[in-house]
Amino acid sequence: MTIFKYPIPMNDYFDLWIPIGGKILTVQKQGENPCIWVLVNPKADLKKRQFRLAGTGHPIEDMIGMVYIGTFQLSGGAFVGHLFEIME
Repeated sequence: MTIFKYPIPMNDYFDLWIPIGGKILTVQKQGENPCIWVLVNPKADLKKRQFRLAGTGHPIEDMIGMVYIGTFQLSGGAFVGHLFEIME
C-alpha cells in the first residue's frame, strides 16, 4: 500500500482516476493547492471516481449518494471548500 496525493481542481464537479479500493484519508491544502491523500494499492486497476466541491454558501442540489470527505480553506479563509464524493 502507498499514499498518493491528488490535486483538486477548483471545479464544482470533477473526476479522478484512483486505483480500485483506494481509501481517502484526508483533504487539505499543500501550499495554496487543495489536495486529497488516498491510501492505494498502486498495482490495482484504475477506476474513475466522481467528486463535488462546494464553497460555503453555494447551493448543493441533491445530497443523495454524496459522502462528505472534508473541508479546506484557501486565501486565508476567503474561500472555504467542502469536498464530497458522489457514490454510484
